[in-house]
Amino acid sequence: MEKKNIAGMSMKGGRKDNFFFCLLEYFPNKERWFLNSLLQVKEHQEDEDDIIRKWVKDFALKKLVLDFPLTLPPCYGCNLDCPGLSRCPVEGIDRTRKKMDVLLLKDQEMKAKNPKRYEAARNEAESVDPSKNILNIKTDEHILSRAFKRRIKKGILPYWNRPLDFWVWTQYYDQQMELFNTSFDSFGTASLMILSRFNYLKRHFPKELLLFEGNVQLALLELLKAKILTKREVKGLSDFKEGADYRYKVIKKIEKKLNVFIYESDLEALLHFPRAFNSFILAIIGQRIQMEKTMPLPEWAFSEKSQFVVPLFASNEKKPTKTQR
Repeated sequence: MEKKNIAGMSMKGGRKDNFFFCLLEYFPNKERWFLNSLLQVKEHQEDEDDIIRKWVKDFALKKLVLDFPLTLPPCYGCNLDCPGLSRCPVEGIDRTRKKMDVLLLKDQEMKAKNPKRYEAARNEAESVDPSKNILNIKTDEHILSRAFKRRIKKGILPYWNRPLDFWVWTQYYDQQMELFNTSFDSFGTASLMILSRFNYLKRHFPKELLLFEGNVQLALLELLKAKILTKREVKGLSDFKEGADYRYKVIKKIEKKLNVFIYESDLEALLHFPRAFNSFILAIIGQRIQMEKTMPLPEWAFSEKSQFVVPLFASNEKKPTKTQR
C-alpha cells in the first residue's frame, strides 16, 4: 500500500534561520495522523543536500507544501515593449485589472445612488464585532471597506503581484489586516536570497515530488472560521513574550480536532522555533490536500499553475461545484 503522507516546509524567516521539514503520515489501522518526522536542516550544513535527499527517499515523500511562490509575477520572462501598467495586454493582468474596475464601479454606483445610506452602511459594517466579520464576511461581498478600496485603487503590480493576489484580497484582505496587520503579497517577503536558495533546493528534490503553495495566515483564518481556534489564540501567536504559550494552545487544539498525534520531543521544537511551527501548519494544509478538503479557486487566478491551496476545516463546509471564471 502506498504511504499516505505529506510534508510542509516554511521558507519564511531570517537569513540565518534553519529549515524544518515537517512530515505527517496517516496510519489506517489507528485511523490517525502522526507527526512522523521533524527534520531540522541547519544553514550552511556541509551535507545539507544529502540529508534532504535521504529524508525524502526514506519516507517515500510524494507531496510537499511550501509557503513560497511557485510561479513568478507576469513581468518575469515578458518580452513585450512595455506599454505601462494601465495598458498591459498580458492576459492575467488585463483580466485582473478589469475585475478590479468592475468592483470599484459597483461600489461607486452604490455610493452615487444614496450617499448617506452608503456611508451609514459602511460605518456600521466597520463598527461591528471584528470576530463576526472574520467568520462571516468576505472582503468583496459587502460595501468595500476603506482599506480594501484604497488597496485595489493602487492596482496590481505585475512585477510584484500575481493575479492570485487579487483573489486572496477579495476573500481575506480585511481579515488579514485585522488579525495580522498585513496583506497577501506574493513577493512581499520573498527576497532574492530566498528565491535563489529555493531554486537551489528544488534541484535536489526528486522530479516526481509534487510541490504545493500554501499560506500559514490563511490556514489560521480558516481554522478560526471553523471555530477550531479563537481570535485571541491566532493574534497571540505573534506575541513576542507569550508566542510559545499560544503555539502550545494552537497545536493542542489541532491535535484534538484534526486527529493528529505529536511526540513530546517534536512538540518542544514546534514551540521553540517559529519556523518549525509554520512548517507544521503547512503540513496541516497538506493533510487537507490528502483528504480532498480544499477550496476551489477561480480559473482567472491561474491557481493550477501556482498549485496554491487554501484548506477547509469546517465540517459543514460545502465545496462549490463550479469556480468563477
